[in-house]
Amino acid sequence: MKLQLIRDDTPDADHNFGKFYFDGEYLGETLEDKDREGEAKVDGDTAIPRGMYQVIVSRSVRFNRRMPEVLAVPNFSGIRIHGGNTEEDTHGCPLLGLTRTPTGIRNCAPPNTRLLEMLEAEGVAGREVWLEVL
Repeated sequence: MKLQLIRDDTPDADHNFGKFYFDGEYLGETLEDKDREGEAKVDGDTAIPRGMYQVIVSRSVRFNRRMPEVLAVPNFSGIRIHGGNTEEDTHGCPLLGLTRTPTGIRNCAPPNTRLLEMLEAEGVAGREVWLEVL
């Protein structure tokens, strides 16, 4: 199964908006820190690099619950797909919500709950899930 995070082309912005899909099905809007492709990583203020990453469900110590975790991201650890409203909530993680606002996203619970359910079903079925960041 494949997830896709397709970023908008916003080279001068302090953050990146995008769209999120699960096997071609639209799940919601994304918000990330700035994509610093070709630039030095800024701790807590840089989007994950474009590429392919395996996604699992694991327990987050920070959030104290099971959440999607993006594995083997260069120069990052603890990357989760989760809800939040502004770039301040990202800390290098992609945020997922239903509605885009001028400064972020909102209505995060429905798509994050749906994503977690879909990922857990894939895990029970023994199928790997990969995230393609474009």
